[in-house]
Parts: sequence; C-alpha cells; structure tokens
Amino acid sequence: MYGAGLQFYGDEELREAVEVITSRQMSRYRQGDAADQSQSKTAMFEEEFRSTIGTGYCIAMNSCTSALLAALAGIGIGAGDEVLVPGFTFIATIAAVVYAGACPVLVEIDDTLTLDPEDISRKITPQTRAIIPVHMLGAPCAMDSILEVAKRHGLAVIEDVAQACGGSFRGARLGSLGNAGAFSLNVFKTITAGDGGVLTTNDEGLYKTAFSFHDHGYSPSRNVVADADASFGLNLRMNELVGAVALAQIRKLDTIVAILRRNKRVFAEELLARAPLRFRRSNDEAGDCGTTISCVFDSPSRADSIANALGTKTLIHSGKHYYGNMHQLSASTVVPRRGSQMVPFPDHRYGRGALPRTDDILARTVNLAVGVKDAYLGTSFGINPHSGKDEIAGVAEDFAIRTARLLSA
Repeated sequence: MYGAGLQFYGDEELREAVEVITSRQMSRYRQGDAADQSQSKTAMFEEEFRSTIGTGYCIAMNSCTSALLAALAGIGIGAGDEVLVPGFTFIATIAAVVYAGACPVLVEIDDTLTLDPEDISRKITPQTRAIIPVHMLGAPCAMDSILEVAKRHGLAVIEDVAQACGGSFRGARLGSLGNAGAFSLNVFKTITAGDGGVLTTNDEGLYKTAFSFHDHGYSPSRNVVADADASFGLNLRMNELVGAVALAQIRKLDTIVAILRRNKRVFAEELLARAPLRFRRSNDEAGDCGTTISCVFDSPSRADSIANALGTKTLIHSGKHYYGNMHQLSASTVVPRRGSQMVPFPDHRYGRGALPRTDDILARTVNLAVGVKDAYLGTSFGINPHSGKDEIAGVAEDFAIRTARLLSA
C-alpha cells in the first residue's frame, strides 16, 4: 500500500506532470529571455506549501535528508557541536547531523513514542546546539515542553516532520513551531511525489543560508550569486516533474488527513469494542495525522505473541527506525570528512541498551496500519485510506479472533 498520498493519485497529478513534459521546462528555473519564474511548478508548490504550513519561507528539495542538512547549515551547526535526536527515528535524522560535522546525541522517547522532554534536559551539555524532535508515526511531539527547554538553554529546534505532514500541535501546523521544519515526499508519506523534501522556516537569515546551501551558493530565486557571504553549496534542488506532482498533492493534503483521522477513530472504536487494548498516549490527539494505531502491551513477550499472530513485528524488531538496529551507530563507523580524512563518531553510547526506556517501550508496542503499510514501521496489519466502515469492522474482528487467546491469558 505504501503511504496515504499514493492512494489519492488521480487526474490532477497526471495533468500537472504532462504540462511539465509538454512545456519541456524540466528545471525549476524557466529558460528563455522572457521566462517567468513564478510559472515554475516547483515555485508554485513552494508557495502553496508555505501557505498551508503557515511559515514565511519554504524551499523545495530533493529529499527530507537534504532539508535537514540545509536546516543545520542554516543554523550554523558544525564540528564540535552536539545535536539531540530521539532513539526512535529514521536514520536520515542522525545521518544529517553526522554529515554536518556534528555529534548526534541519543535521547529517550516516552510513552507517546516521541522525544522525552525530561531526558532532553538530562542530555544537554555545553556543546549542545540544537534539538531535532521527530514527529513519529504521524503524531506531534510535546512541542511546548521542548521549545521551553530550548529557549532556556539557547538551543535551536529543527522539526523532523517526515512522517507527519499535515499534523499540528495545539492548532499550529507541525513544521512551523521550531526554527525550521523538514518534510519528506517519499512514497510512504502522507503526500508523495515519489521522493522529495521541503524545508520551512520563519527565519529569513536561515532561509537565505539554507537556500544558498541547497543551490550552489546562489541567493533565493537566483537573482544574484551570493557573493557577499559566498559559500560552497550543493545541488539539492527539486526538479519540475517532482514539483508538479507535489503541487497536485499539497492541494489534497487536508482531505487526505481528514480521511485518515476519521478512519483511525472508527478503527480504534471497533478494536476497543472487541479487545482490551491500550493505545499510546498522545501529546495532541486532534493534531495526529491518523496514519497508525500503536497498541502498547504489558510485556515484550505478550507484544511479540500478538505481533506474530498478526503477521507483523513489534517496533523494536521492525527495522531501521530503532537506534539499536542502526549498524552505522558503532565505534567503528566512520564518515568521509575533508577529502580522504575519516572521522569516527565521538565517544558516546549508541549501541543497544543505551536508551533502556526506549528499548522497553518499543519492545512492548505493536503498530496497526491506517494510512501507511511499511514493514519498517511494523504496519503490516490493518486498514487502508479507502477502507469503509464494514471493512474496518471486519479487520477489527479479524484482530480480535487472532489475538483473543493471547489477550485473555
């Protein structure tokens, strides 16, 4: 099934893509003496995305990883800095910190499956420069507490919104609360263009630096080369075909999220009517995207038994979103830096056992699909965005039949 966005492809995406192909304008920078850059599909997507999220600035990129890297560059994160990241995230969050030259510091999650604000405070050192809260599985982090800690210690906050585009926290869209937000348009996401990413911010200086970083040192819109504060940027741009599909998808975002939220509510009600379940705590249920339902059990053994009965796995076994399964996080792992020089990770704990609370929570949690089916998220069992009430009730009944003996033991 992949993510929800792919399930809503239609004539709109096709029409936008065909317009790009027939125009032969494949770059966001229109060609010709009288070219109007505002007609770029990528530029139009940026404007509509910026308006939807509610930020002053937006940059369309080739991936969420690039957006994270550009955000770190825009803030000025580099060698000697520490950046706090949760132990439950996709490895790209950590990789971006490493390639910025900084040190990733692992932080516990709590029973929301997102960053634990209390452990953030315990992990702050004089070298800490930023926090990356990751809105995992479509759910918002405790942004009020995280922003309060960040303000108290003078830290930047970069929201990783890869899995929660369209979500919110107390009425504010995710990606608009921190210094910057990074989004993914991968096939497993709420909206998708196959791949792609977006950076959002309200900070003009961060925007200009991040733009320069993502486009060979140019200033926004390439009006002039950024000579005054010239830097060696990279090519992290979004192309017009991706921009065209993304434009059609952003116009469907609110509809998609509304459907997911409705289906999640119905699915949860049907499950609770048949089985004694406990779901993960939410920092803001109304702001949840509705892509998954996470069931938390009293022991890892019971969770494993339930997962096996459903043909899936607990989150601690489900793949590369758990720090303990990220083999790159070891003392022997090195990354290229300054040409051929290889720099090892600093002396921090990264191996399994470094975050005992995270280990415990993930070992006791089983995910059910609502808007995304991804083995790496443990969402092999569940419903899909187009499931009707009868189908949802049928899946809930199937869950109850498969797990009845295990839940009553």
